[in-house]
Amino acid sequence: MSIRKLAVVTATAAVMLAACSSASPGASAGGSATGAASSAPVACTVGVSWNNYQQPRWAAHDQPNIKKTVEDGGGTYIDADANLSDEQQLTDVDTLISKGANVLILLAQNQDSILPAVTKAKDAGIPVIAYDRLIEDESALYITFNNVGVGEAEAKAILEKVPTGNYVLIKGDPGDPNASTFLPQGWDNAGLKDKVASGDITLLNGPDGTFTDAWATSTAQDNMEAIIDKAVADGTDIEAILAENDSTALGVVAALTAKNYGYPPLSGQDGDPANLNNVAQGKQYVDVWKNANELGKAAGAAALELCKGTAPADLKLPDGLLDASVAPTAGLAAQDFETPGKLTVSSFILQPTPLTAENLQVAIDGGQITKEDLCKGVDAATAPDACK
Repeated sequence: MSIRKLAVVTATAAVMLAACSSASPGASAGGSATGAASSAPVACTVGVSWNNYQQPRWAAHDQPNIKKTVEDGGGTYIDADANLSDEQQLTDVDTLISKGANVLILLAQNQDSILPAVTKAKDAGIPVIAYDRLIEDESALYITFNNVGVGEAEAKAILEKVPTGNYVLIKGDPGDPNASTFLPQGWDNAGLKDKVASGDITLLNGPDGTFTDAWATSTAQDNMEAIIDKAVADGTDIEAILAENDSTALGVVAALTAKNYGYPPLSGQDGDPANLNNVAQGKQYVDVWKNANELGKAAGAAALELCKGTAPADLKLPDGLLDASVAPTAGLAAQDFETPGKLTVSSFILQPTPLTAENLQVAIDGGQITKEDLCKGVDAATAPDACK
């Protein structure tokens, strides 16, 4: 699971290798990618460090598009999977460097723990791309979705559906700035903070909500079950739930199901197939889709340009590389982004798309999910238009 106030987008590339595991995490990735090379062939090895390749999104969407974009541009792709370990990720970066990586794409497990690896890369003259999660270092190119915008879209949809009442806040990993800063900022931008202050909304699990270590679905389920038990004991109704991403939202749905509670309007993000199916079934109200296919293309293309020696601040993506839904402006140029730590980094920020039962066809048309998977188990009497 994982918002900035920028409407900017970019393309980057990554070369992946299973460095410290018995098999490359990229080896099992299926499906086709549609990324295109952004320039003439480049002799470039792009190393990708995944914090946890087991999350479905990375293998299904991000990795194939990074890899294809890099290889179409003449580069080589290598990668490694840290499997949620800060220490393993540092070892993986060492291995990627030893394998000849000219550019590193880092999906950081923890923005603080990854800093020694960034320093090592800088000392070796290797550019770093902070992929989908911020790294507080001015040398790192930041490529992600507008995570503040994701939070705004989540809260806007839920607040319109439930303008007053008792809310539960289920957040992600506390070490991820998406969870602790950007998504909550988006919620407040959409009006949550003001409604709490006015008394229109009561936060049943406190103003800080409940964090979910490693964005783990099982942890979110355990936390939500405890919240349900307390609400029932207190005679209080849970009327809406803001969950920061799809893995936590799955845990919430599992808890609601286990407790036979019903399904209050619930948010999520990523567009994972199981969650989109839950939207079609009425178990999740909104899923903010971040088209990771396009993010992967952006990262692959940017990596190839960094291999040429282009400075992050001077990067510009070619016209036609990205879909207009995530990049409203053609030929996107890198923009400054101010981090929570008050650093300025160069960035490409793509735009998300909120999906409810009313516009699920967008996910089918965009290749995110098949109609069969979207509509599995959906009651024909209440089926959304996309399932008819």
